[in-house]
Amino acid sequence: MPDNNDKKRQQEDADYITLEFDDGESIECEIMGVFDYQGKEYIALIPDDGTDDVYIYGYKEVGDDEFELVDIEDDDEFASVVDEFERLTAEE
Repeated sequence: MPDNNDKKRQQEDADYITLEFDDGESIECEIMGVFDYQGKEYIALIPDDGTDDVYIYGYKEVGDDEFELVDIEDDDEFASVVDEFERLTAEE
């Protein structure tokens, strides 16, 4: 999980951000998209690590070209958001 004390991230360009983890590891991620679910915004990220993983976080704009990634702490909320993400990507 990203460092909870440093959630604020700034886009490096229009399509990629770098996540920094507690253990000092960082990973470049492509921004797949932002989507709404039950009145909240979420972001889907594809890590550039050769896997088929997708990271999903809460998304909150905090200024021009700046946003926060918010950990989804509630397991039920996370499961519902993943289901919505899968539904949306299946439609495309």
